[in-house]
Amino acid sequence: MALIVQKFGGTSVGSVERIRNVARRVAKWKAAGHELVVVPSAMAGETNRLIALAQSIQNPPDPRELDVVASTGEQVTIGLLSMALHALGVKAKSYTGWQVKVLTNSAFTKTRIISIDDQRLREDLKAGHVAVVAGFQGVDEQGNITTLGRGGSDTSAVALAAALKADECQIYTDVDGIYTTDPRLVPEARRLHTITFEEMLEMAGAGSKVLQIRSVEVAGKYRVPTRVLSSLTDPDLPVGEEARSGTLITFEEDPHMAMEKAVISGVAFNRDEAKITVHDVPDRPGIAYAILGPIADASIDVDVIVQNVGHDGMTDLSFTVHRNDYAKTMKLLKGQVQPHIKCREVSGDERIAKVSIVGMGMRSHAGIAAQMFRTLAEEGINIQMISTSEIKITVVIEEKYTELAVRVLHKAFELDQE
Repeated sequence: MALIVQKFGGTSVGSVERIRNVARRVAKWKAAGHELVVVPSAMAGETNRLIALAQSIQNPPDPRELDVVASTGEQVTIGLLSMALHALGVKAKSYTGWQVKVLTNSAFTKTRIISIDDQRLREDLKAGHVAVVAGFQGVDEQGNITTLGRGGSDTSAVALAAALKADECQIYTDVDGIYTTDPRLVPEARRLHTITFEEMLEMAGAGSKVLQIRSVEVAGKYRVPTRVLSSLTDPDLPVGEEARSGTLITFEEDPHMAMEKAVISGVAFNRDEAKITVHDVPDRPGIAYAILGPIADASIDVDVIVQNVGHDGMTDLSFTVHRNDYAKTMKLLKGQVQPHIKCREVSGDERIAKVSIVGMGMRSHAGIAAQMFRTLAEEGINIQMISTSEIKITVVIEEKYTELAVRVLHKAFELDQE
């Protein structure tokens, strides 16, 4: 008997019929003798509807009150799913994030989990219940309802699995695993049977939308075996067969990962970013902090950063932010930073995209970057920025070339081949 945390996304619980199918799937695993904690998201589209409702009253909405409103979507789902389990004769109890309790900080709409009190859940599991816990939400030290931000239910599930020392965290989505790239762009994309946490973290950070990056960080930190599966398969599929499906996110040192890895595991892309350049700033110690410090204080995440070689005592600094933060960042730079550092100009471009290749094999193979750059050059795609890690190379290009870049890189690295 294993302790398993199962997370179901908004599409998986998008209708009453799908909630019933989730209940059948959960009941099947319970009947096989497993202890289960289930973490459902809000029904598909519900969080967007709630946010739009809040914005129609106050724009922008007060962050504390927005969390109160946005958190209700998951509360509806846990109640309905628990009822569906009861109808199948399965003992189940629903819990909101603050009933568990999932303690967070107070950065409303994008909080971080501090700790999880798992005592009540363990008591329920011992008594034979399925614990149905609302994802995406928690409570701070002052008793305020908080939310973890978009995709937060993935993080909730993995964090609960870590706290409970679960044998596996299963993330059910509307896709049947992790692919070499988005199959909607490249029909030849292949489903990966396994991928390392390190690769998955880089893929998520580069734009792969299957898993929320914070959930991968938590899973890797606490070594939670995590599997991505489809919730759209037959809910009565035998447990043994379902347990071997999808993509297992595992550790490089695991025995079955010891064989030679493919050089590149996947191509990821992200159209949700914007590029900002601060021109002609003094080339002196502390200038990067003078620019990026206020941005960090505003809780804006910066991704790719490139500083040009200085000349005549001046330099340029370029970086990318999420497109939703673009206007806020530009306003902050022009109103607060530019007068302080006395730069010549702040310019921006919202029509850029990030394209990345990811693979553990980069550690032992030379010439990967050259092959990537040559492939893009042959298609006339100009590279604006480059960022690298040990197992990832990211380029910033014009947004209109995104699909072409992904297709040609996928083919160049033979990702359509087993």
